[in-house]
Amino acid sequence: MEKRSARTSREIVVPGDVLDDSGMNAGNYTYVLNGKVYADVLGVKNVFQNTVSVIPLGGRYMPVTGDTVIGVIEDIGPSNWLVNINAPYPAPLHVNEVPWKVEFGDTSRYLGLGDVVMLKVLMVDESKKIQVTMKDSGLRKIEGGQLVEIPHSKVSRVIGKSGSMIQMIKNLTDCRIFVGQNGRIWVDGDDENVQAAVDAIKMIDANAQSSNLTERVKEFIEKRLPQAVENEDEEDEPEPEEEE
Repeated sequence: MEKRSARTSREIVVPGDVLDDSGMNAGNYTYVLNGKVYADVLGVKNVFQNTVSVIPLGGRYMPVTGDTVIGVIEDIGPSNWLVNINAPYPAPLHVNEVPWKVEFGDTSRYLGLGDVVMLKVLMVDESKKIQVTMKDSGLRKIEGGQLVEIPHSKVSRVIGKSGSMIQMIKNLTDCRIFVGQNGRIWVDGDDENVQAAVDAIKMIDANAQSSNLTERVKEFIEKRLPQAVENEDEEDEPEPEEEE
């Protein structure tokens, strides 16, 4: 059986363009009609193994049940908080979905305006109402570190195939990194290392459609942090909550 190339096509496609008619699997932002795979959004055609998908260009983050995201508290009520998760509509976080026992009207003692939190999208109903939770492994209020924002459509590039890109950045910079599906990324570690990791993420954002990106990012970090070469083959201590 012929093995398909893992190289990624850089063809720009618009909704309705035929992406494949040879029997490939339909990936993200595509649909199938009469045995053909079509683009569902404006973006970049992406081919990996036997799957064709589209990496959207621009657009707001649309929450999906199960996504892990980073949100910012933008309003406080007596029994919930409204969280900005970069979506077109707010995400209420109810007191029943936090790891603390919060009395009615006492919400501001636990989370204040501007606080940054790691969340999971619990549910998105047909009317686009969102429910989010902090009651899951690794979800918490973020304190310290640095927050960087990229278009949510570039998140898959930052993570890489099977997490390869983000794991490489962690190993080389010795930073803790949490990637939200909504395009917000938290980086924590020594100041110099954090800045190198943040700049590497921004480099991926700016060059997401380029080939050989993993090698270019590796070289970029190693020039910034000579000690990164020593960390390259070392494995991080397991941190499942940081592997989003």
